[in-house]
Amino acid sequence: MSRRSLKTGVAAGVLLAAVATAGAAAADMSSRSPTPAPSPTETPSGTWNCPGMGEMRPITGESDYLSQMVPHHEEAVTAARQLERSDRPEMQRLGRSIVETQSAEIEKMKGWLAQWYPSSSTPTPASTMMRDLSGLSGEELDKAFLQDMLPHHMVAIMMSQQLLMSGQAQHSEVADFARSVRDGQHDEAMQMRQWLVQWYGPGSMPCVPNMRGMPGMPGMPSPTGSEPSPTGS
Repeated sequence: MSRRSLKTGVAAGVLLAAVATAGAAAADMSSRSPTPAPSPTETPSGTWNCPGMGEMRPITGESDYLSQMVPHHEEAVTAARQLERSDRPEMQRLGRSIVETQSAEIEKMKGWLAQWYPSSSTPTPASTMMRDLSGLSGEELDKAFLQDMLPHHMVAIMMSQQLLMSGQAQHSEVADFARSVRDGQHDEAMQMRQWLVQWYGPGSMPCVPNMRGMPGMPGMPSPTGSEPSPTGS
């Protein structure tokens, strides 16, 4: 594995561990926080979910990754547009960055699906992770966005890491794309976690879905081999 891939895989695990620690701290602070962050729960199918945030399932191949990631990105773009109403310039900048970056990535993924998997079904969301932010403003808007987008980003990071480590990427373009999503959203997630704790305290940290058996994630051995090479162009 490249030094960058190993570093990012471990860093993603560190972020998840930090979020989990913050969630435990929130429970200890229950006297001050009336609604401590919930913990992930395992479902009979082996996936993990957070109450009210839908469910995450393992991907089954490159086309499945793209088909899941398109609506996942679309949901993020819809939510990020609401940050134009934020009172914080840094939140406005984050919103514009997500809209610009992920809108371009959506078009790229749709092009790949049409080119390589024309018979695949139209991408549809498997679940909803972001609440409707249209009626919120000020501190309520910022806090709700951060609490929802942090686990939303972590799902994309874990999906991308799974694609890379399982060798399911069939094209080098998709492998490069998955690395970009993983690394870019990891950096944004670290920033969002910092803002949540800084502005709203550790009791504001959300539940973050986890995926059992994924290399580089908490409780799992760090990846030591190389990422399998894509079989396509």
